[in-house]
Amino acid sequence: MTYYVIYRNDERTGGPAGLFVMDVGAGKAILWDHRAGGWAFDPDLVARFVNDYRNDDRFDTADRATAERVAEAISGGTALPDEDGIHAMFASGANGGGPWPPGQ
Repeated sequence: MTYYVIYRNDERTGGPAGLFVMDVGAGKAILWDHRAGGWAFDPDLVARFVNDYRNDDRFDTADRATAERVAEAISGGTALPDEDGIHAMFASGANGGGPWPPGQ
């Protein structure tokens, strides 16, 4: 599992603005969806962002503990799903799953 902390610009002013979680080998990813207010499965968007050289200065990889802190900060208190929850999102996302946690 790779955690990416996302910034609004390459100067990184204002702190983190987003978080991606990706299983690079499987090509699956989730992100915090500010509009929906939940975690969303969107591997295409994540891959486009991290593979675009113009974004090289707009993200860092992070460890799980850092990702958990960033998740709470950018989401207004919603926790990063545990690894089992992330894997469940990866599995259901491929089949059209909605925001996480369920019911949002």
